[in-house]
Amino acid sequence: MRLGLKLFLGFFLIVGIAAFFVMRIFVNEVKPGVRQAMESTLVDAANVLAEMAAADLKAGQIREGRFVADLARAKRRDPKAMVWRFPKRTLDYQVTITDAKGIVVYDSTGRDVGRDNSRWNDVYRTLRGEYGARSSPETPGEDTHSVMHVAAPIFDPTDGRTLIGVLSLAQPNRSIDPFIAASQRAIMKRGAWLIGLSALIGLLMTAWLMHGVNRLNRYAKAVSAGEPVPPPRPRGDEIGDLGQALETMRRKLEGKAYVEQYVQSLTHEMKSPLAAIRGAAELLQEPLPDADRAHFARSIEGQAQRLTETIDKLLALAEVEQYGWLQKHERIALMPLLQSAADAVAVRAQTAGVTIAVEARAESVQGDGYLLRQALNNLLENAVAFSPAGSVITLGAGADGEGIALTVADRGSGVPDYALDRVFERFYSLARPGTGQRSSGLGLSFVQEVARLHGGRVSLRNRDDGGAQAVLWLPSRLPSVPPRR
Repeated sequence: MRLGLKLFLGFFLIVGIAAFFVMRIFVNEVKPGVRQAMESTLVDAANVLAEMAAADLKAGQIREGRFVADLARAKRRDPKAMVWRFPKRTLDYQVTITDAKGIVVYDSTGRDVGRDNSRWNDVYRTLRGEYGARSSPETPGEDTHSVMHVAAPIFDPTDGRTLIGVLSLAQPNRSIDPFIAASQRAIMKRGAWLIGLSALIGLLMTAWLMHGVNRLNRYAKAVSAGEPVPPPRPRGDEIGDLGQALETMRRKLEGKAYVEQYVQSLTHEMKSPLAAIRGAAELLQEPLPDADRAHFARSIEGQAQRLTETIDKLLALAEVEQYGWLQKHERIALMPLLQSAADAVAVRAQTAGVTIAVEARAESVQGDGYLLRQALNNLLENAVAFSPAGSVITLGAGADGEGIALTVADRGSGVPDYALDRVFERFYSLARPGTGQRSSGLGLSFVQEVARLHGGRVSLRNRDDGGAQAVLWLPSRLPSVPPRR
């Protein structure tokens, strides 16, 4: 059975069973609820009629008095009422009056006059000062229809305390049966709508859940087939977590290809200086003029320096990439940090005829001082390499939103638009002005990894004055565990 069908049947079964039992409870509660309401109205009417009959019962003329005459006229009335779509053409009340001993002295039906009702619950309890009520079969010996009786005491009208009789007011339960049946039918009808609506909601929820599952299924199949596919869209539920787990697994599985590409790129970068060293060494074995010999010696020295720089920066970058979080962090004063980074490249800047200006508009930042200093050194070295002689490089720091922005701005020729998004890639570098030489392409990658460890970001953009500006943004508060690559 498919997962979607299982989810739908499970949801529908739970909701359907709950709705069924709720409807049963409602249906079973309708009848007692309506009868309780009827009993409440009978209590009010019985006490009103008891007060109206008190004078005639005291005078001993209950059957010939005004109360009975008025009651007889009321029984002949036609209410012509339409109660909840049900017509009502007669009065259903039945009135029985007993004396203080429980003997019937008046019965609106004319059947029970002289009968001893003192043992009936309604009269029995009322004669003892309690609330009396009962429900008895309408026809003795049959349980098909019942009649509800509610009694009220009749007190002597002269003192209002002496009990002189009991008035029982009765109404057949069949008079309210149509209302009970109509209410039960309405509950069943609305219950059917509820179950249908629950089924629709279950269908929609199942479709929504299966849509996410099917997207993950298609994503997994596309990854297995080696097709380019975007990562699953973020969701705030378990399906979203599963999608992120699949994306993480995909990235780890692609690690072999990443390592292979990494090694190939490194091999390519090292082949060029090695070839130059080999060629210069072969030429130095031949008889050469002193000027050429010195030129090739300097070439070997330069290429060896290039290899050393590549290896050092590669090791530094590899070490930083292995960090899942900062190994140490502290509050670092910004002005000493900026000045230290500027001093580290001062000789190279002086050789290139470039001036470094330091300005700090913030006091401190939290992080690893060594890594931040190395990152700023790399940014400054890159700026010095691309700045013309006589220009000024500005190394600054200032508040930026909820963090600190460390900026390196130069007055060079800017960065080509096609390279703005690639300068932080490994082994990617631009030819230096004048010499045409390229760097190892690892310095700016190191900066990007340092930003990641601090929960920040690094960006590069061209300025309106033709120069370029690199921004290393760091949050004011370090994340507890920055995400791995």
